[in-house]
Amino acid sequence: MAWKKLAAAGLCAAAVWGLASSGPVAVYLLAVKERDGGFAQAAASRVFVVGRDDALMERIRAAAPDYAEPPVDAVVDRVWHAIPGYNGVELDVERTYEAMRMLPEGAPIRPVLREVEPKIGLDDLGPHPIYRGNPKKRMAAIMINVAWGNEHIPPMLETLKAKHVQATFFFDGSWLEKNEELARMIAEGGHELSNHAYSHPDMARLGRDAQYREIARTEALLREKLGVTDNRWFAPPSGSYNTTTVRTAAQLGLKTVLWTVDTLDWRNPPPERIVAKIRRDAGPGSLILMHPTESAKAALADLIDALRDKGIEPGTVSRTLSSSRYPPVEPAP
Repeated sequence: MAWKKLAAAGLCAAAVWGLASSGPVAVYLLAVKERDGGFAQAAASRVFVVGRDDALMERIRAAAPDYAEPPVDAVVDRVWHAIPGYNGVELDVERTYEAMRMLPEGAPIRPVLREVEPKIGLDDLGPHPIYRGNPKKRMAAIMINVAWGNEHIPPMLETLKAKHVQATFFFDGSWLEKNEELARMIAEGGHELSNHAYSHPDMARLGRDAQYREIARTEALLREKLGVTDNRWFAPPSGSYNTTTVRTAAQLGLKTVLWTVDTLDWRNPPPERIVAKIRRDAGPGSLILMHPTESAKAALADLIDALRDKGIEPGTVSRTLSSSRYPPVEPAP
C-alpha cells in the first residue's frame, strides 16, 4: 500500500507543477511576482525621494544663516528723538523647500525670504517728536506744508505724477476750509493728507486747550471734507512745539513730525540751490520739508532725480517711517 501512496503523491505533485508552469495558475503566479516586484521598486523609489528631500531640507536649513539680518528696534535718540525701527529678514525654510522640491538635485538655493518685525516699534516709544526715519531704510519723505501758494500746487502735482511719487501734504485747516476743490485734487493724486493745525499758530505759545482745538479742528476737517480717517501725523507750523504739543497730538492719535532737511523754499532761493542742498544733506530716512512756492515748483523734478541718484526713493511720511523694508523683500514665487 505504501507504493500506492507514493505514486499518488507523485501524481499530485506533477499536476501542481503542470498547473504552475502553464494555464491560469501560471498567469496568476506571474502577476503576483510582477506586482511584488513593482511594489519593491516603488518602495525603493520612495526611499530615494524621501532621502533626497531630507537632504534638500538640511541644505536649506544650513544656508538659512547666510540670509538672516536681524531687525532694528525703534529708539529714542538724544539728538533725533524718536527713530523708527526697521524690519529684519530671514529665510522662509518651508516655502523655500516647497519652491525647490521639483528642481534637479544640487540646484542652487532659490531663497524665499520674509520680513521680521522689530520687538520695539515707533508706537512703543510713547509721545516723542520725530525728525527722521531709520537710516537703514533707503527712502525719504517729501512733506509739503500747505497754507498758501495755490498757484504752484497744480504744476507740483503734475511733476509728482510724472515722476511716480506720492508725497505727504500737511493742510492748514483754515486753508482747507477755503480750498476744498484744490485739496480734493491733491487727494485724487494718491497723496497722503495730514494735519498742520488750523490757523498756522505758534503752538509753543498756546496753552494745552488752545493747542487741542487747533489740532482737533483740522483733524475734523480732514475727515469731513476729504474722508480721511487714518491720519497719523501732525506737523507743527514753523516747527514750533513743546512737550504739551507732542502729548496733545498723541491724545488725538497723532505723532508730531518735524524735518531732517529744510529746503527753505519759502525764501525763494534759486532752484539749483535747493537741489544742491538735497544732494549734500539728504540721506536714507530723511524727512524733506517743502511748501508750494515758485522755487519748490521749479526744483521738484531735479530734487526727485537727485534723491534717486543717491539710491533713495522719495515717498510719503507713512512709508518712510514704517518699519517695512525698502526695497521690499520679494514675494514667494
